[in-house]
Amino acid sequence: MSETIVLGGGCFWCVESVYQNVEGVESVESGYAGGDTKNPTYDQVCGGRTGHAEVVKVTFSSKKISLTEILQIFFTVSHDPTTLNRQGNDVGTQYRSIILWNSQEQLETAKQVIDKLNKEDVFNGKIVTELKELTDYYPAEDYHQNYFKKHPNQPYCLFSIPPKLNKLKKYFPEKMLA
Repeated sequence: MSETIVLGGGCFWCVESVYQNVEGVESVESGYAGGDTKNPTYDQVCGGRTGHAEVVKVTFSSKKISLTEILQIFFTVSHDPTTLNRQGNDVGTQYRSIILWNSQEQLETAKQVIDKLNKEDVFNGKIVTELKELTDYYPAEDYHQNYFKKHPNQPYCLFSIPPKLNKLKKYFPEKMLA
């Protein structure tokens, strides 16, 4: 059975690249969500004028990977969930940590994972990830899809993505695609 959740953790190229390497993930699409502007463009979102975050829509087989595992990867590999409106050099609400849930079960699972990680003091601060019901999702422009696969030597990607893939391999080796 397939399930979809929308996650934002900074630059969508980075988050997309992580989930494209996870066993059980069927598709990953970069987009925009969490704001008010209808059909926003990349320039509008990057300008911080829409309220949207850069996000990825992750569709996965719940028979191969659980939502809890998807969220554990989100929190521990794809970004730093303790920084408000910032990921590395990317600053602004468009880079916030956000989970856009589409069912009460997803919301409850997200709360449980956050509570557990906070209680275990996994990070050097408390998780500040926003939990918001998904109302609108807009796919990003075509040139943003599969960005790292298409541009493996782009300097930003070379700096940002391999460390995340190394963390995926270190912490979730059984979930990495062969």
